[in-house]
Parts: sequence; structure tokens; C-alpha cells
Amino acid sequence: MAYVNNLFNTNFLEYASYVIKDRAIPHIDDGLKPVQRRILHSLIEMDDGKFHKVANVVGHCMKYHPHGDQSINSALVVLANKEIFIDKQGNFGNILTGDEASAARYIECRILPFAKKVLHNPELTQYEDSYDGRNKEPVVFPAKIPLILVMGAEGIAVGMSTKILPHNLIEVLKAVKAQLQGQAFTLLPDFPTGGVLDASGYDGGMGKVLVRATLDTSDPKRIIIRELPFGTTTESLIASIENAARKGKLKIAGINDFTTDQVEIEVSLARGVYTQETVDALYAFTDCEVSISVNLLVIRDNMPVSMRVEDVIAYHAEKLMVILKRELELEAGHLEDKLHARTLERIFIEERIYKRIEEMETAAKVSQAVRTGFEPFMAEIRRPITDEDIERLLKIPIRRISLYDINKARKEMEEMEGRLKEIRHHLKHLREYALGYLDGLIQSEEKRFPRLTKIQRFDKVDVREAAARTLKLRYDGSSGYLGTEVPGGDELFAVNEFDRLLVIRSQGDYSVIPVPHKTHVGADMRHCCIADKDELGTFIYTVVYKNTETGHFYVKRTTITQFIIEKTYTLLPDAAKLIAFTTQEKGRIILKYKKKPNLRVLEEEFQIGDFLVKGVNAQGVRLTTKDVSSLRITKT
Repeated sequence: MAYVNNLFNTNFLEYASYVIKDRAIPHIDDGLKPVQRRILHSLIEMDDGKFHKVANVVGHCMKYHPHGDQSINSALVVLANKEIFIDKQGNFGNILTGDEASAARYIECRILPFAKKVLHNPELTQYEDSYDGRNKEPVVFPAKIPLILVMGAEGIAVGMSTKILPHNLIEVLKAVKAQLQGQAFTLLPDFPTGGVLDASGYDGGMGKVLVRATLDTSDPKRIIIRELPFGTTTESLIASIENAARKGKLKIAGINDFTTDQVEIEVSLARGVYTQETVDALYAFTDCEVSISVNLLVIRDNMPVSMRVEDVIAYHAEKLMVILKRELELEAGHLEDKLHARTLERIFIEERIYKRIEEMETAAKVSQAVRTGFEPFMAEIRRPITDEDIERLLKIPIRRISLYDINKARKEMEEMEGRLKEIRHHLKHLREYALGYLDGLIQSEEKRFPRLTKIQRFDKVDVREAAARTLKLRYDGSSGYLGTEVPGGDELFAVNEFDRLLVIRSQGDYSVIPVPHKTHVGADMRHCCIADKDELGTFIYTVVYKNTETGHFYVKRTTITQFIIEKTYTLLPDAAKLIAFTTQEKGRIILKYKKKPNLRVLEEEFQIGDFLVKGVNAQGVRLTTKDVSSLRITKT
């Protein structure tokens, strides 16, 4: 048993680590999951400027990805529809309608220059063996910008999940600039579907946001949906509206979808219903408003880490400086090598050092002759001459020597010297160079990435307030049943499914209950109303009761303002029997007394308004100690 437990614990831990690091959670450095990184690596390897069939890209990517072609194809379509790195041709589906892409053999794609500009540098990329050991794939790309915020991400791993909302590329670049300059910045999500965003609950990549559709309400009898909330499609949005209409939460006459490359859903309203009274219901009961919880979880230093947007920007600002410095140093090294080679080549040809090898009989003597020929010119040469340098010079063809252009060679070397001087300046002023690099990206991509989502503060609609009262509440006095599905009986008033009802029964007990389909409240229900603040405030309850121990009659006026749902209360004190009940605020209570010797007054009346309104638990005011033969309440 111990062996089995140990085996299970070890294997589960390895599986959990694999799912977290290599499948579900993106890496902070390049913002990509492994399958996305392999797709981009394949597109870069295949790039020849022309479009490639997606099926061919998928086949090429299978050299690196061990999970099959379907996962690659679907990930490629999603990545292409972000329109950041991949240029697409053909039907890649529609993020607005939810339509699927055509088969991989019918659609084409290629890598965009922007991807190479911000991602690709083989000399800075760390590679590892692919799953079968036949190829090398990047561990992460040396990304120069925080793509994790630009692209967004969603993934569920073992015991953890991530939900990162996409942000506007230009705003992200400006945030990195602000970080490098030590300035404050605010960065809020931006969605490809547009819509309206309330980010008051967005706490640096954590918390939640409210997103609404953009509604055109200029026509009083129809509503046009122009933009979608993030995470919805026209199909899912229409389904939510139809579902709300079936449940009686909305009154609509019909829905028409005219969406093409722009969203246009027409909601026609029913007779007697107008736009302004329907908007809140759309937000409350349909996907026209959605709440999105977010969690910025990434892989950093081979560990899952929760971060804030500000932390990601700060991390990438420093990382940009490191990458640009390494690129400049690499370029400087390449230029030094070229200048050294060009200098040797110029002296070798100009000073006719090649003439010295004509009479040499062995390779060693040839090499020594060349080395000796360079001795007078060592002051011009940048570093020691190696055997590889001599071998390269000896391979220069005669045709090239005869056509050698001294002026052209000197001009090229001057240009290289100029570039080296620029690089040394950039290395001394690296922060300014990084800011210039970001400015160049902003200028080249600004038109391609405008902000689509509007930022606006709005309150979440209360579903109880927005629900239309379309259900008919009925009461059948003969059977004592109350509800929306009671056959026959009297129709009391209209309710909705979120309402609560105050029901006062025949013996003075009362409770607040949800609107029932059908429930028994007794054959002599005294009162029923909607138990909200506005409705309850309109009623003052007057009860006349008899003390069963003394026989005395009392009157009490009260209101009901506090209660616990479905808990039973009473309007009467102990040892009391309800005699009369009314909700009228003015009127008379008329008592008739039993005839007795010496009793001169046989009838007495009291004005209801003369008694003070007390708390529901208060005792009543005694009306009489005489024996009452009858009681009635009349209106004034």
C-alpha cells in the first residue's frame, strides 16, 4: 500500500507540474503557452514572405508539439484572430458571431514582421530539445514588450487557474515608457469586441470588471446592439435575450441579427413597451452585461506566481533594457569581426600580399608568407591574425581580386565605423535608446491598434428592480390557495419572480414569503401585498382583538417594516383572539353591547385615526370592559 501511495503521489506531482508549466499557464517573458510558442517558432522557420496553408504549418509544428494536430490547429486560429503576430487569409471564423474557421487545408497564414521585430533573435534565445530529441525549440522568446498583457490569457491547471484580460498594445507600450521615465501610469483592459468597461473593481490585474454591450437606444421601439461584452458572441447574446423573454423578464416582439464584420442585433419591443424601460432589464437578465473575475497568474522563474499589472510592466521595462543591451553588444561584435575581415582583405589586395605565395611550395610556407606580408601593417589591424583569417583570405577568387574596388571598400568600412560609434553611444545612454525603440513601435503600430473599449463607471443593475411584473398572483378563497399557478380564484396584482409577499392570515399571524406557484394560506386570508419598502410603507394595519382571559376588547394600529423571510410572526399579544382587521386609515369602530340592567349606552363608536401607530410588538389600547354583542368597522 505504501508503494502505491508513493507512486501515486510522485506521478500526480509530476503531472500537476507539467500541466501548470507546460500547458495551461503562460510564461511572463513572452506571454505564450507552449503550443503558441511552437506555432510562432514554426511560422518563423517557414517564413519566405508568402502565405502557407495552415495544414502545412500544423504539420511542421508537430515536430515540436506532442499533443496532436487538433490542438495545434485550434490554438493557431485563436492566435491568428488576435491579429497581433499572424497575417491570415481565408475564413478563420468570426469572434463576433462565434462561427468556426474553415478546415486547415482551406486557410492560409504567415508571420508578420512585427512578430520578428519584438520576438525573434536566435542568438539571444535559449533552446532545448523537442519531445523526441530530433529538433530544438525555444524555451521562451526574448520578447521586448509585455505580451502577456497585450494578448491576455486563460487557463485551468491543477489547483490553480489564470484569467488575464487583454490590454491595448499602444497603451501597454506607453506604460513601459512611463515606467522607464519613473512616471505613474494607469493601464486598463481593452477588448477586441469593444463594449463598455467598468473597471472600478479592477485591482491591477486582480478583482473583477463589469462589461456591457453598446446599445443604440435612439429609437423608442427598438434597441440596436452595436458592440458585444468580452467573452460573448452574437449567438450566445441572442440566446440569453430569448431565454429572458421566455421567462417573462423581458417583453420583446422579435430579434434580428444583421451582423457582418460589425455587430448589429436589432431587438424589437412588444406593444406598449418602450426602450428606456427595457434597457435595465437587458443588463440585468441577459449577457448584455457580464461580470468577469480576473487573476493574473504567470510562470516566473519556473514557478507559478500571482502578479499585478504594475509588476509586469516593471519587470518588462528592465527586461527590455537587458535585451536591447545584449543586441547592441552582439551587433558591435559582428561589426568588429566584419571590420577586421575587411581590413585584412583590403591590405591583402591593395598591398599585393597574395603575390608572395606564388613561389611557395607547401601550405605552411604559404601561410607564413601571408603572415609576414602583414607585419608592416599591424598598426591598422584591429586584433591578432588567426589561421582562420589566413585561410579565408586564401579562398578569395582571382575574379574578385581583379574587380576589387578600393573606394567602395573604404566607404563600407567607414559606414561600419560610424555604426559602431552609434552603438557605443546607445550603450552609454541605454534608457534613452529603449525609449526611442518604444517610440518607434508606437509610431509604426498606432493605427493598427486603436482603443476599442470605452471606459465608464456604472452601477450593476439590481435584478429585482429591473424585473417586469408580468406574473398574475391569484387567491382562491374557497380552497385557501395563493400563487401564480392557482386555477380560478381572484386575480390580486402582478408580480415578478424576485418579489416577496407579506401575507396576513385569519388569526393575525403573518409571514413574508417568496412568490409561490401555489401555497396554502387559509380560507380567510386577511391581507396580501408586495413586501418592499415602497409598498409596505403605504399600509397601517388596524386590529381589534379580544383578551380571552378578561373578555376585554382592544385596538392596535401598527406597521410592518422588519422581518425574516419565511418566519411566522403575529400582530396580537398572548391570550388574544382577532375580531376585526382593516388597512383603512380613517373610519369608525362601532361596538354594540349586550343589554343589561342599568346599562344605558348600548352602542359606542371610536375614530380609527384617534389611536397612535405603535410597534408591532406593542400592546393595544383597551376599548371597553363591557360585553360586546357585535362589532363593525365603517368608512368615514
